[in-house]
Amino acid sequence: MNIKSNLLLLPLIVLIVLGCNTTPDNKKRPNILFAISDDQSFAHTSFAGATFVKTPAFDRVANEGIYFSSCYAGSPGCAPSRSAIVTGRHHWQNEQAGQHASKWLKKYVPFTDLLSENGYAVGRSGKGVSPFFFSESENDSLVRYKGANPAGPEHSTLNYPVGSKELWTNSTKRKKYFDNFVHFIENVRGDQPFFFWYGAGEPHRAYEKDSWKRFDKKLEDVTVPGFLPDTDEIRGDLLDYAVEIEWFDLHLQMMLTYLEEIGELENTVVIVTSDNGMPFPRAKGNCYEFGAHVPLAIRYPREFPANRIISDPVGFINLAPTILEITNTSSNDMMPITGTSFLDVLKSQKSSFKDELPYAFTGRERHSSSRYKNWGYPQRTIRQGDHLLIWNMKPERWPSGAPQRIDPEDSSQLLPIHGLSAQNTYIPSSAYTDIDDSPSKSFMIENHQDDSIGYYFRLFKDKRPEFELYNVVNDPYCISNLSGKEELAALEKEMYRVLVQELEKTEDPRIVGPDKEVFDSYKRFSPMRYFPEPEN
Repeated sequence: MNIKSNLLLLPLIVLIVLGCNTTPDNKKRPNILFAISDDQSFAHTSFAGATFVKTPAFDRVANEGIYFSSCYAGSPGCAPSRSAIVTGRHHWQNEQAGQHASKWLKKYVPFTDLLSENGYAVGRSGKGVSPFFFSESENDSLVRYKGANPAGPEHSTLNYPVGSKELWTNSTKRKKYFDNFVHFIENVRGDQPFFFWYGAGEPHRAYEKDSWKRFDKKLEDVTVPGFLPDTDEIRGDLLDYAVEIEWFDLHLQMMLTYLEEIGELENTVVIVTSDNGMPFPRAKGNCYEFGAHVPLAIRYPREFPANRIISDPVGFINLAPTILEITNTSSNDMMPITGTSFLDVLKSQKSSFKDELPYAFTGRERHSSSRYKNWGYPQRTIRQGDHLLIWNMKPERWPSGAPQRIDPEDSSQLLPIHGLSAQNTYIPSSAYTDIDDSPSKSFMIENHQDDSIGYYFRLFKDKRPEFELYNVVNDPYCISNLSGKEELAALEKEMYRVLVQELEKTEDPRIVGPDKEVFDSYKRFSPMRYFPEPEN
């Protein structure tokens, strides 16, 4: 080839070289690492001041990003709460796809599907959006296929060997969360921006009892919530819970370090939260602070000014529209989103968004199989300013589940009241089954006739008034019900008005019908328990 031919080709060669060195638009879009623990209350990070929990990874995200001190889960139970995250809708708007252990209807498209269609590599390790019933067939026109969890696909299932010394406890899940993340980045992601859902199974029950003793933890460091008795048994259970939180945080820390080493951390939006509160009596499964108020921190220093604490309430329904806006992804294929994006606040210097989002809402229907005919305990709540209003829609029902169960071995007989055997020991899964079985639960039931313990026993098991109002800043344990107080009558009336307005606008069946009891009719696909018909 002569010199003239080479000169003629030069512009083409330059264009090719420039093309190879030009970053495609999708590379400029931020990655998203979404980390969610399973059953962790807002108070239990070291950033929030917990003296018995060490969470350096969460603390880093909060310190280098924005910490939301008043984040409310979609529900105080995992399945409906996770449903709210991926749909941007209140759980009561999602039919079975918003209820624990029921069907995920195909029409409730999660934002992860749209991210995938918009050029994002989507992956997951650990617990996704569950527990739900998914179809065995990809061709099912009604129910979503089981291989397409709404949190995203698992591209690898690396696990620790049984009995591995790397596992901290014998209750720690065997999933290699970090290794699965690395596999995703190195073998799946390619040149695409990514969304990765890190769904830990911790600190969900059960725990290895007294595992805390191997981790230089001390009973005296524990802050016992005011709705639990302050005993060594309770303190030890809380320390076992702390160990499980720290396992979740360890894997997050490894992910952050890895992203930093490969030069991706500064182009990754990191979101860390939990699906609902701690698995202790009067917490998880309840719309009180320690049941529905969860940690939330978001880090992306490139565009989100750091070192901010936002105390205004924010809800899970706001996460999906925010993520869609961050990724420039349309929500057209989803059911109408209820939540509002708060990306403008993230990008600003603001430490408040009360003008944009003055309220947070949450609710509850059926958590576990705990009452006659599998009835739930419907609650709807609103957080406004310092106050939380809870509407117990069926106050005649037992809030933590019935105190007596039909004997699974003999349906003509009942198990003992409170699930207490003749030896005064709690029979597992026999009473108040909306509360996960635990040393704390057993201790309180077995010692409920002791005056010093009986008070706390009644707090979690007694029936409740239709309305409860708490100043959660002064009373985070939700002990002093202010509903009906004359000096707060105007506030309570206004909060109730706004709550009902939201329920009407979002067509909550409990309010607008036509079948106000439809939630109790949905089939449960997890194991069932049976209970006697209540007397009133």
